[in-house]
Amino acid sequence: VQLQASGGGLVQAGGSLRLSCAASGDTLTTYNTGWFRQVLGKEREHVANIGWSGRTFYSDSVKGRFTISRDNAKNTVFLEMNSLKVEDTAVYYCGADVSGYGGRNPDGYDYWGQGTQVTVSS
Repeated sequence: VQLQASGGGLVQAGGSLRLSCAASGDTLTTYNTGWFRQVLGKEREHVANIGWSGRTFYSDSVKGRFTISRDNAKNTVFLEMNSLKVEDTAVYYCGADVSGYGGRNPDGYDYWGQGTQVTVSS
């Protein structure tokens, strides 16, 4: 499967952005799909993931502010980000995990999109 992430940009604190992860080559309903983020010099960090069943999981830092969803017809996973904070600034990556056991661990993901920059200004 090939993943194309988009939707990043510059936004003021308190604002919103919607990231998209469009898949081709296979259907995302057979994967656990996750959003991760990475700041230069730090490890890739779990943000949210959605299993093939549609069950969702969030990191504590984004719970209540971010929503992950999947549009099966568009073969796309979205990350709706509200009440953005300066500390949400990072490159955001979407990943697909074949086994379904990747969960919050980026090493468990088999395919990655190219990343999209999110910058939140104060």
